[in-house]
Amino acid sequence: MTTNLSFDGDWRATVTGGPLALTPRFEGDSVRLGDYTDVKERERFVLDTFGSQHWLWDTPDVLRFDPASRKLVGAELQMPYSSAYGETSDRVPVLPAVRPGGLRADEVRGFRHEMCTVLCRAPEDAVLISLRDPEVLDEELEARIGIAPDVALLVQHGTVVGWSLTDPARYLTTAYAAPDPSPPSPATRRLLTECLDLLTEPVVDDLVDGEPAAVARLRAADETLRARHEDRHRADALLQMIATYVEDYTDGPTGQKP
Repeated sequence: MTTNLSFDGDWRATVTGGPLALTPRFEGDSVRLGDYTDVKERERFVLDTFGSQHWLWDTPDVLRFDPASRKLVGAELQMPYSSAYGETSDRVPVLPAVRPGGLRADEVRGFRHEMCTVLCRAPEDAVLISLRDPEVLDEELEARIGIAPDVALLVQHGTVVGWSLTDPARYLTTAYAAPDPSPPSPATRRLLTECLDLLTEPVVDDLVDGEPAAVARLRAADETLRARHEDRHRADALLQMIATYVEDYTDGPTGQKP
């Protein structure tokens, strides 16, 4: 059983007994594990911790640790489609059973952990799987370390090669807000799948090329989400997820040119 994990830059951490009790926040372009509620609180959190972090326009995966205990206290994991280098795979790896556990850094120093480049979507988007690169799919994963509810790191040959989010619809939310504690409606789950279709290959390529059918799908999704009353908070999160595409590839959210 894997007990010591390697990250980018030859940085290492040991698997401990206790995962984070933080509820994940799926904000469209990232999954956050943190109890900060605005930009200032996040800045204080970063100053008080160490690990991987953003630098200017650089957006690697963020893993933050407490300097005294060296334990993992928060994370921000980037969605592959938010990068120009992201791609979507039709292949879905076999996921090992989740082994709940926290992380303790082997040493107190900063490092950089590259964001994933490949998104694999399980049927009905019950699980989103982000991988470092396509080669990960050529071999079995050896472990899935559950660092928080429904969030796990994926391990291959002792190295962290990706992460997974189970039931992403449940954790949909806008920036810095806690997810709605009630379960998502079936319609919201379907709309999440439609939005993810629009943001990933092959539909996103059709949007860029101005294909009428793809543009019509995007416009319809935007209109449907704006008209929803049930699950309003998650609908707002999905609207934010596709907002840039609506602005770039349709006449805008009002259906009129600005």
